[in-house]
Amino acid sequence: MKLAIAAIVIASASAFAPATPTFGVARSVAFAPAVAPLAGGGEDDEAGLDLNLEEMFDMFDAADNEEEFDDAIKKVKSDE
Repeated sequence: MKLAIAAIVIASASAFAPATPTFGVARSVAFAPAVAPLAGGGEDDEAGLDLNLEEMFDMFDAADNEEEFDDAIKKVKSDE
């Protein structure tokens, strides 16, 4: 009886074993895809768009009123 229980325990333990052997973290990191650097590096078109919270809400309101972006940003930045 004890032998049967031991066989069942061993069989059930092997059912939860991973299907493929694992070699630790270092092995899995070797197959991680390389991340390409972001394209660009040129002039930043949005360099002057640092807005505080109030200016952001003003821009949202301008968008709701379907104002042109360039006109709205000039108006928001001139209110400072």
